[in-house]
Amino acid sequence: MVSRVRSLGLHGIGGYEVSCECFLSNGLPAFEVVGLPDAAVKEARERVRAAIKTVGLSFPVSRLTVNLAPADTKKAGTVYDLPIMLGILLCSGDLKRLPSEAAFIGELSLTGEVRAVRGALPMALHAAKAGIKELYVPADNASEAAFAEGLEVYPVKNVTELIAHLRGECSIRPAKSPDLSAFPALIPDFADVKSQDNVKRALEVAAAGGHNVLLIGPPGSGKSMLAKRLPGILPDMSRQEITEATEVHSVAGNTTSEAPIVNTRPFRSPHHTVSNVAMSGGGTNPRPGEISLAHTGVLFLDELPEFSRDSLEVLRQPLEDGKVTISRASGSYSYPSRFQLVCAMNPCKCGWYGHGSRCRCTESSLRQYQSRISGPLLDRIDIIVEVPALDFDALRSRPSGESSAMVKERVNAARKIQQSRGGNINAYLSPKEMREHCALSADCEELMRGAFEALGLTARSYDRILRVARTIADLDGSEDIQPQHIAEAVQYRSYKLYDAQ
Repeated sequence: MVSRVRSLGLHGIGGYEVSCECFLSNGLPAFEVVGLPDAAVKEARERVRAAIKTVGLSFPVSRLTVNLAPADTKKAGTVYDLPIMLGILLCSGDLKRLPSEAAFIGELSLTGEVRAVRGALPMALHAAKAGIKELYVPADNASEAAFAEGLEVYPVKNVTELIAHLRGECSIRPAKSPDLSAFPALIPDFADVKSQDNVKRALEVAAAGGHNVLLIGPPGSGKSMLAKRLPGILPDMSRQEITEATEVHSVAGNTTSEAPIVNTRPFRSPHHTVSNVAMSGGGTNPRPGEISLAHTGVLFLDELPEFSRDSLEVLRQPLEDGKVTISRASGSYSYPSRFQLVCAMNPCKCGWYGHGSRCRCTESSLRQYQSRISGPLLDRIDIIVEVPALDFDALRSRPSGESSAMVKERVNAARKIQQSRGGNINAYLSPKEMREHCALSADCEELMRGAFEALGLTARSYDRILRVARTIADLDGSEDIQPQHIAEAVQYRSYKLYDAQ
């Protein structure tokens, strides 16, 4: 006898449909799983056998073959335990039929409990596109999967409950889409920061246009403190951004039943010992790296020169393309990676360059320390700002700056202007959009010419200054870029890392 159960799988952060076909035949007892299964899928045989027996059902003593189609796509993980079990129960007659247009995913314990799996939301989104009307998922994944629109999601706690539901003996209530207001954002406030008004202004410009930032200053000047408050002034996430961010974190296994949805801007701060694979993503079964986990949010690299060159250079393409592609023998995997890069570093190894006798670094050690950051990576950073050390009086005073909510209002207003022009934020304007929205007057052109020649700018640096100037004009509510906007944008590119040369 042959049975067929619809299920789902993951490729990158996208779902695809998998057909679980079970064939029960005469012959010596055997249980084979085919269809390019990995070790975790093959081990489903023992989990399924134990779960069927512990709930009081009989496991067929005959030859059993399970095929996971399409058979030419590698299957990984424990997501197929539940559909394999249901296929066997259909073949043995313990279940008469399954609901039409229904799919099943879930891992089984030896006692028949249904455990959570990775990637519930991406699979649910594909199920809705594939015309599946009912999706049965582990109870811990139900809230996450219910965020997908167009299908009913049924939370399954254990096998006994599911079988009773399928037999019509009792009903499982469909899960409701999570209430986003139930997951408040806990982000530090800009009002806590003392002084540093120039840095706050630079971060406001960065937030308004989605620009990358490098903060340079001595130890204890507040670089990390300021960077951690940047998500608090970024615009609220749209539903599409929430979906994309949750997909990535779901595949990485970062979502839980208590926090099923990523509805606040991600803030990722990997240690400087991070490998290039951990940064970009990959592995035997490829998973998203830090640059994808920061998608729609902020990637903060503290102590930038301490990162290995390999882990920094993998940032270059994603910063331009907004995605990272990982190629393996088993196929290619693409992950979104449109993030805002914020870096922090000391001006020298000891941290006190420019503070007279406090700096112990030689000219050669200064060059060596700063040269760890490549020119192509620096070229992709829009704003470079110095964070000075605070004096005693500034430290003793109470914080008197604006709150994050007040800054966020101006950022939202600037973003609305950008949306009205076509949707792209200024950091990602295309060449055509730049010609249309970043036209310069004669005075502005003369100012840009002087800056280009004095600072030795590249074509990419020139474009990035124009984008920053466009953002500053948006914050001012100006339709055209004015000389003062160009002057401020140039100021954010005027810091020279290699002053000792």
